[in-house]
Amino acid sequence: MTTSLSYPSDAAFSPAVKAIQTRKGSREAYAHVEETRGWRTEVDDNLASFLSETTSFYLSTASADGQPYIQHRGGPKGFIKVLDKNTLAFADFAGNQQFITQGNLSENPKAHIFIMDYAHRRRVKIWGEAKIVEDDPALTRSLMPQGYRARPEQVIMFKIKAWDTNCPQHIPQKFDAADVAAALASRDTRIAELEAELARVKGEAAPVA
Repeated sequence: MTTSLSYPSDAAFSPAVKAIQTRKGSREAYAHVEETRGWRTEVDDNLASFLSETTSFYLSTASADGQPYIQHRGGPKGFIKVLDKNTLAFADFAGNQQFITQGNLSENPKAHIFIMDYAHRRRVKIWGEAKIVEDDPALTRSLMPQGYRARPEQVIMFKIKAWDTNCPQHIPQKFDAADVAAALASRDTRIAELEAELARVKGEAAPVA
């Protein structure tokens, strides 16, 4: 008896999903991807670079009975750290004290990270398992962004099972307010330089009375 192959994308492509892909005509294309390049299971240079610029992402978990929950996580660039090729971690800042994510992870470790980069119209999806680390002050300090005004409550460790990227289709292009402010400041500085240069040229060209 032959054993069916297991692919990283099986984290998302359950038998039910594959059945629908077959019915709607996309299974053959995805099967080809599985058999050739497939989804990735380790952090590579591209993902590490992407994470180093990340300021915002969504973390999804589910309770033991399958009730899903999505929570936003934000911080300075690179607040989500790469510990090794299979492990991500970040300081979990104190919030509204509902602890839904922590409760879900206590009974169901499966989790998902969804990162949207609106400025460059990119998105990254990461499947894996997560756990809360409450009793490691040294680890918490090492993950706390320098100078960031927030209280770290604990650490969330995320073991990667699979990750993939999406095409930019339907992603609206948006920019962070800080990036827009920096671009406008640079523009204003350049305008002032050009105006000063123009005034100097006009002064030199003025006819002598």
